[in-house]
Amino acid sequence: MMTSTIALQNIAVSLPVFTELEQKERFLFVLGALTVRVISLRKAAEVMNLDEAGLLQILDLLGIEFSYLEDEDIQREKDW
Repeated sequence: MMTSTIALQNIAVSLPVFTELEQKERFLFVLGALTVRVISLRKAAEVMNLDEAGLLQILDLLGIEFSYLEDEDIQREKDW
């Protein structure tokens, strides 16, 4: 378990957007929760103490694509 904590901290340190390690770790948690659709964008922004537009901007700056759409809707939109 100690190894995974150290690995998480190493990843968190490399995030250029946030200055505090706690913010970086919280962002990684939020990112994972968004990815598996456990929380909404609104809740993720609340956890990060941001508004939704601010969180979307950070995701965009980091090159992380986020969509409210389901995978099949995204594909349909790309094919259109």
